[in-house]
Amino acid sequence: AVLSMLFLAACQTSAEADDSAPVAPRSDAPRQVEMRQVDGRYQLYVDGEPLFIEGAGLEFGDVERLAARGGNSFRTWRTDNGRDTGQEVLDRAYESGLLVTMGLEVARERAGEGRGVFGFDYDDEAAVAEQLERIRAEVMQFKDHPALIIWGIGNELNLGASNPKVWDAVGEISEMIHEVDPNHLTTTMLAGISADLVDEINARASDLDLLSIQMYADIENLPERIADSGWTGPYMITEWGATGHWEGPTTPWDAPIENNSSVKADLYKSRYETAIASDTTQILGSYVFLWGQKQERTDTWYGMFLASGEETESIDVMEELWTGERPENISPRLESITLDGRGALDAIQLDTGQSVPAMVSSTDPDGDELRYVWEVREEQKDLSEGGDDESIPQLIPGLISTPEAAETTMTAPDTPGAYRLFVYAFDGQNNAAHANIPFYVGDF
Repeated sequence: AVLSMLFLAACQTSAEADDSAPVAPRSDAPRQVEMRQVDGRYQLYVDGEPLFIEGAGLEFGDVERLAARGGNSFRTWRTDNGRDTGQEVLDRAYESGLLVTMGLEVARERAGEGRGVFGFDYDDEAAVAEQLERIRAEVMQFKDHPALIIWGIGNELNLGASNPKVWDAVGEISEMIHEVDPNHLTTTMLAGISADLVDEINARASDLDLLSIQMYADIENLPERIADSGWTGPYMITEWGATGHWEGPTTPWDAPIENNSSVKADLYKSRYETAIASDTTQILGSYVFLWGQKQERTDTWYGMFLASGEETESIDVMEELWTGERPENISPRLESITLDGRGALDAIQLDTGQSVPAMVSSTDPDGDELRYVWEVREEQKDLSEGGDDESIPQLIPGLISTPEAAETTMTAPDTPGAYRLFVYAFDGQNNAAHANIPFYVGDF
């Protein structure tokens, strides 16, 4: 079973080592990480023991909950996340018995907002050299930490990029890491995979030990994508989970339609089985996205937690996939949400001040009594690319007649425009379900 060593110790149990269990810390010495190809299969080894990564992308999420739910590793996007230092992140992982693929911030060619450098010119040799030295200092600072296993060089550097010299820089960073840190592997996180991309990396960054691929709905086609790309080496999936907001249906006013939390949970399970568990030759494991919460089109789209901290059904699914055991208490199951008797695909258009019924159908597998919360927010106008920062859409209060009931009445806002109705179902056991419907007031 994939359980953290601290959790095992707390339960006073023991189990034979397997290729998905985390490796118990032996000392404060750095991990000895290597990759071997055994009987045609690539396999990660940590301190001589096989490891299949069962992890999550985690920046501000609950490390201890990841360990308790059965994860054995997490990945970051940078060493210092702005809230915790790299030392604090690694120490917290170590204390929870988790291993870390630590991100190294690499400047992106595309324009963007948020942390990091955007609009970088990879023809600027002085700037590239300065970046290399900055990353060298980060590697030197953390390379001997016993929670570290892999260095992640940049995130989706191919997204919105055209200058192939970015891969020269990635290759140079990988070479530098291997010179100063012989104990850990290197990778780079890619937005998808293609033959052209693999050709560029093979030509310019062949020093990388493995590739890391990030896909959402398209992960269902991963076996075909890998075959078409020509990549025959080892790889990880470092972001996967919900259907991307760019991949699903939209309303006539271009609002993306989000799956409810139960549909998402079903997709997490099927995508894991189709794309990750099915590969018996190249994959080293995966990091599900996102062990935490973030605002991206909505505040529920990608996070496996709510902003208020409750856990969703996707976490239950991952625990069962990782451990083979059903969690003690299951999140509510959400069947449907309607507004004026219609669903999200029905392009709901209302008049200003119009009152219409809203209803959610949800059950709890454990028989827990459910409490509901309804909200109306403006549709997101501050649209990001590639996971960049977004502002939180304005909450419009006073529009729900009975906000804690499964059936209620919503009054449309007085100002024409695009809005979204949210509902949350809480079971009182720190679990929740959620859904939303976009609607338009006035003419679009």
